[in-house]
Amino acid sequence: MTMSISAYLKSRGIDDDFIRLAAQASETTRDVREKVRERTALNQWKVLHALQSAGLMEGHFFPTTGYGLGDMGREVLDEAVAKIFKTEAGCLRWQIASGTHALTAALFGTLRPGQEMLSLTGAPYDTMLPVIGAADKAPGTLAYWGVGYRELPLREDGHIDISGIGDVLNENVGLVYLQRSRGYTWRPSLCVKELAEAIAEVRRHNAEVTIMVDNCYGEMVELAEPTEFGADIVGGSLIKNLGGAFAPCGGYLAGKREIIERSLERVIAPGVGVEEGPTLGYNRILAQGLFMSPNIIGAALEGAVWAAWILEQMGLKVSPRWDEPRTDIIQAICLESTERQVAFCRGIQKAGAVDHSAVPEPVMQPGYRDPIIMAGGTFIQGSSIELSADGPLRPPYACYLQGGMSFAHVQWGVLSALQEMRSQNLL
Repeated sequence: MTMSISAYLKSRGIDDDFIRLAAQASETTRDVREKVRERTALNQWKVLHALQSAGLMEGHFFPTTGYGLGDMGREVLDEAVAKIFKTEAGCLRWQIASGTHALTAALFGTLRPGQEMLSLTGAPYDTMLPVIGAADKAPGTLAYWGVGYRELPLREDGHIDISGIGDVLNENVGLVYLQRSRGYTWRPSLCVKELAEAIAEVRRHNAEVTIMVDNCYGEMVELAEPTEFGADIVGGSLIKNLGGAFAPCGGYLAGKREIIERSLERVIAPGVGVEEGPTLGYNRILAQGLFMSPNIIGAALEGAVWAAWILEQMGLKVSPRWDEPRTDIIQAICLESTERQVAFCRGIQKAGAVDHSAVPEPVMQPGYRDPIIMAGGTFIQGSSIELSADGPLRPPYACYLQGGMSFAHVQWGVLSALQEMRSQNLL
């Protein structure tokens, strides 16, 4: 017995017009998705050759305990990360709790009292603001330790004000910060080419300042990384792109050896940061996630292209549009009201393999300024490389769809979200 896709969708309660749009979306976006698959193949080969060149072997999966001294598997994965990003050094650590943690370690490892952190991409992502402490200088923040902060606003079109960089750089700036992804703002994510232009302009005015890129959500979406164009350090989370939906936790850093060493001293302790850190048997799953990451990222990107087309046909404003270049895995959808945000996320939750019966509610979460509605029926808590959607309850009332371990899962999630919105008379 066989069943067509349309018949299956109908049997699961999806309306006929959504089924027709789903078929049209698959056909219309075919060529764009094929280009995504080509980039996926190139990035898959890059990761494969990095692991081979680093010499990954079965013996590297054996666990270490206690201090973790002499963990050869950990060292091989660090080397593979460095090769992927074409840097002096890299680190992959399950002890790093999040992308914010990885970036915080690099900030505190680099900046010194009396220096300034300068963001060239406007205000950073919500969870970075408490780290900076510019508003209240709370204990433990950069501001509390005497590090200043300034930012150069983005242009009205959401891109970096390259011509204004020279006006804000001065001798007190110890670190220039660039955020690749849009975060919770309605602006385009930044491509590596634009980041390279900003880096070159910074270097024209100050050849020595440290340049850091928040690379979260952007790893291996394009064929090159910011470190190939002069960024000194990049970092992010392993429950986003580089973990490949396998890593149960963790973060990574890649860049200049001295910065990596100072950053790991902030994670562990001065003098032992690089040498300590037991892997407890996680090397196998971290290596497997790293190997699978290009394929999972590719599935998420294909799903985002498909989703953008069908959501726009339903009258929703999306960014990027389905045929626009993509520089991260995030698909932003302007929903224009909190009610529609909540309904969209509840539909995504119903499509989850885990906790599909849970009902998302807006709540305040650590590090955020506004209540957040968040859907994620994920195997790993908070995993944004798996299918998820979230957003703050503030204008423009957007949800940020990301991830998906398969193209088919993203399709089902989007159809479920549309069906939920219609059931609430919000579409």
